[in-house]
Amino acid sequence: RSRGGVIIATLFAVGYFGFWREGCVCSIGSIQNVSLALFDTSYALPWVVGLFFVIPIVLALLVGRVFCAGACPLGAIQDLVVLRPVRVPEWLETPLRLLRYVYLGLAVLLAATGSAFIICEYDPFIAIFRRGGELGMLIFGGALLALGMFIARPYCRYLCPYGLVLGWMSRFSWRHARVDPTTCIQCHLCETACPVNAIDPPSETATDRPTARRHLAIAIIALPMLIAVGTWLGYTTRHTLARQHVDVQLADMLVAEESGSAKPVEQTLAFRATGALPEEAYAQAEVIKGQFAVGTPLLGAFCGAVLGVHFVQLARKPKRDEYLINRSRCVSCARCFKYCPHDPRNEALLKQMMAEGKVST
Repeated sequence: RSRGGVIIATLFAVGYFGFWREGCVCSIGSIQNVSLALFDTSYALPWVVGLFFVIPIVLALLVGRVFCAGACPLGAIQDLVVLRPVRVPEWLETPLRLLRYVYLGLAVLLAATGSAFIICEYDPFIAIFRRGGELGMLIFGGALLALGMFIARPYCRYLCPYGLVLGWMSRFSWRHARVDPTTCIQCHLCETACPVNAIDPPSETATDRPTARRHLAIAIIALPMLIAVGTWLGYTTRHTLARQHVDVQLADMLVAEESGSAKPVEQTLAFRATGALPEEAYAQAEVIKGQFAVGTPLLGAFCGAVLGVHFVQLARKPKRDEYLINRSRCVSCARCFKYCPHDPRNEALLKQMMAEGKVST
């Protein structure tokens, strides 16, 4: 509940896990290691990476996304630059948050097939932590930090796949901050103080029952259709995504060389030096393509299901008379506590000020 304590943890995370350890091992990137270990029995998951993956999830089940608050260096460096956060309208906030599902699914697919670790490759702050790297990634990270001065934690909210997983777990957290409806005076201070739109205000209007039922029926009917469309769209990307794997790239280079449309390159020369036959590379490439022929439809179905479930949730949106902390969005930054008149620390301060005659009520 202490914002000061969170700031101390944030500074430590940026200094140690960020600049000293140079952002590695990273809980966000550990998603890829776990995915590869689940689908490739020859890969041994390092126990440190496994701990970095599991511990924040356990904490999220207990007390919410405290890892995001001040332990994750990517979240910490963004939290330090928040100056004047603006509230992103819900019509824009919600679709932007759906990007994380696509990123998560794509990262798992590419990691499980051994194609790429895109979370690490496109980590926006790793170049900053290592004080060097590709110019494009330095610009990307700097742009996110500049944007983060006004739109708090843009990477956490709209791209971070691990934050999405922690959000799922946080929904079932054992102990989590909440707004007590028996003491809340609906002063709106906590909603205004929250920089990540994690406090849902009362819903003053409710859709009439027949209209709500009609919207829900449409959303339920649309759900399997969206899954089917997503499955088809995912399948159409199988060749493009398969080319992210080095074995498929090598096979394409060999085919181009044998057809005379390309000259030998370093990769093909190294392959031929091993004495292996091109047919072996072609066979391995076909295996990889077969994996993507299965994985890409599943990725598309997952994205379609996410969109369909979101529509169902919108159709079921009930009227609510009190404020509600959205556990999946809340990053436990503790900003809201100091603004709540009924927070224990504020009540004690108020009583002291009343005793000193500084306030009358």
